Amino acid sequence: MNSRGLRSQLKDSVPVAGLCPQGAYGVQDSLRSGFSSVKNELLPAHPLELSEKNFQLNQDKMNFSTLRNIQGLHAPLKLQMEYRAARQIQRLPFLQSSNLALDTLKGSDESIGFEDILSDPAQSEMMGEPHMMVEYKLGLL
Repeated sequence: MNSRGLRSQLKDSVPVAGLCPQGAYGVQDSLRSGFSSVKNELLPAHPLELSEKNFQLNQDKMNFSTLRNIQGLHAPLKLQMEYRAARQIQRLPFLQSSNLALDTLKGSDESIGFEDILSDPAQSEMMGEPHMMVEYKLGLL
């Protein structure tokens, strides 16, 4: 793959706003977002990385289009509304949420994946002060 093709793929798939998380004064907030490496944000490590990153999104789009062709427009709309409602159920920002309702709707509650083993909240590096995290979530900071 030539560099021109890679650049056009990156331009289409990576949001520009996500590359430089800015704080209130235009400087990256290293305390909340961690240290960043420009090289890691610009180039994928492997040619299949972009495909794997968007796999679940592409799978959902394919399932919704199949559902629309079989049952009509109402079925994917109803399912998307249920997904949106299940995503809004969250714990406090400093507690890990299991998203059990969303996993049940998607049918992934019966399978054991990579994220089930290695996403233990006890081993999380993101543990902050609870009061500050709630205030940030509510927009008070």
